[in-house]
Amino acid sequence: MASARLMIERRRSSRLMARIPVTVFPGRSQEPHPEAHTETTAISRCGALLCVPFSPALGTRLEIRHGLSQEMREFRVVRVNATKSAGLFELGVEILHPTRNFWGVQFPDERYNG
Repeated sequence: MASARLMIERRRSSRLMARIPVTVFPGRSQEPHPEAHTETTAISRCGALLCVPFSPALGTRLEIRHGLSQEMREFRVVRVNATKSAGLFELGVEILHPTRNFWGVQFPDERYNG
């Protein structure tokens, strides 16, 4: 089992606990499911954790719209876990074409380059 320090060193960016409203648009393989209005539970520059009422396969591409800025980006599912809440699945998603400020927050490991 990897130590906490090794896991932190492997992480590409810091993670923040944050509730940001998002709309998740399922990929083609999930078509019977309408978009899901939810919120993130944690975010990083490279992705997020969130819960949705469908279980996509690993690698599935989803579009996510930021609920405040209305910006849309494509993400890939990198983790799927069933939650204790009936019918919800926790997704770990990775942004495919990162922009520095998609979430609109400054992360602790960012240095001010003013």
